[in-house]
Amino acid sequence: MSKKSWIGGIYLKQEGGYEIILRSLNHYKKRLQTIHASPELKEAAAMFAPVLQSQARKRLPIIEETIEKINQYLLDSASAQTLEENLETIEKSLECRKSDIEKAEETGKEYFIKLVGNVQDAKKDTELIENALIKIKKYLE
Repeated sequence: MSKKSWIGGIYLKQEGGYEIILRSLNHYKKRLQTIHASPELKEAAAMFAPVLQSQARKRLPIIEETIEKINQYLLDSASAQTLEENLETIEKSLECRKSDIEKAEETGKEYFIKLVGNVQDAKKDTELIENALIKIKKYLE
């Protein structure tokens, strides 16, 4: 019986992927904490705002847990497999960062610019994010 091995663990630790993933998780956390100020939320129907804010509050502890698991993995006190249950959160954080970088560049809205920081520096993360998304999804039998 063969057991799948998560290649993303190798990328995370040995290839330095943890940097972009941790940066994206922290970005995602900041995004959810400031969702009330998001132009998208302001444009959404008023009845959806409380639902989105509630969902955001529920995700924050999951993001914190994921950050903690990555830090434990980097310190060799946890296995890569412990991170597999947090793959959805990792992927969402990467996609969120990428999307917000694009929105900051394309729309020039202050909210997104403040969220991503220096847009030109943040743009450099786009390729790293694409690579991370590919690597964390790969499995080897």
